[in-house]
This record gives sequence, C-alpha cells and structure tokens, in this order.
Amino acid sequence: MSTTQSDRLRELLEPLVAAQGLDLEDIELSRAGKRRMLRIIVDSDEGVELDACAELSRVIGEKLDETDAMGDGEYVLEVSSPGADRPLTQHRHYVRATGRLVKFQLSTEGGKAAGELIARILGVDDEGLDLEVPGVKGRKATARRLAFTDVAKARVEIEFNRKDKKEEEA
Repeated sequence: MSTTQSDRLRELLEPLVAAQGLDLEDIELSRAGKRRMLRIIVDSDEGVELDACAELSRVIGEKLDETDAMGDGEYVLEVSSPGADRPLTQHRHYVRATGRLVKFQLSTEGGKAAGELIARILGVDDEGLDLEVPGVKGRKATARRLAFTDVAKARVEIEFNRKDKKEEEA
C-alpha cells in the first residue's frame, strides 16, 4: 500500500500539532520556483495566536530536519490558521462557526446544487444545524433546521458590522 508524501507528513506532524492543543486542518505541498512550499494549516476552538504558529513552526522545523520527510531539496515552511472565509467541511468547523453568518450551497438527493442559503448558525448537533435566516426588507428572522446531508458546501461570510459577543453581553 503506497502512501503519499502528504499522508506521511500528516502522520509525522499530527502528534506535534496535538501536543500544542491544536487541530491539524490541512497540509499543502506545492512548488515555489526551485523550492517546495509546505503550508501547515492549524486551528482550535479558541482560534490560533501568532505566537502559537511561531512555536509550532519551530517544533515542526526541528522534526523535519531530523527526519527525511521532505527529502534533500530546499523547502519553505509556513504554519498558519485557516482564513476567515475557509470552507466548513467537518463537524468541528460548524461548532466553531456557531453565531456566525454562513453561506450554504444546498444539495438535492442526487447531489446537484439546489440553491443557496445565507443564515446564522445557532446550534449544531450530530444530524444538522439550527439556523436563523435573516429577514428581508424589515421582516423578522425565521428559524430553520438544516441537515448535514442537505449541505453541499458551506463557507463563513465575513461581516464588517457584526456585533462582538462582548458588546452583546454589555
């Protein structure tokens, strides 16, 4: 059974990332001129601080230097958190997006796109999501239940005028 370099890197790096209290979201390996670019994407329920990325980069760099995981060629290592508008693909992503506005691409039984929905995630369980669909033209927001099986794609919408949780509590 053959494994890809990304699989081998994931196996090597996942324990290091977990030891820092983070989740390994993605490993991207690409070319940047003569060098290779290794991008490690990490996240946590509380988000990821710049200092945590720097420390993890140091730890991962040391591990890669002591193993032959990247081979002989030069490479650039980048450790970062996912962007604000990253796709939601796993249950924990939806949990972390609770309270956020999300754009959903809906699927039909055949898996084809069946339109889109923009709604705020109010709650998440094993089967799906409890949503608040914003009202249009002065109408009140409405509640909606959406099963995970009805979601083809989902991505957090960036809100420039979103109230911070601390402001709402005050």
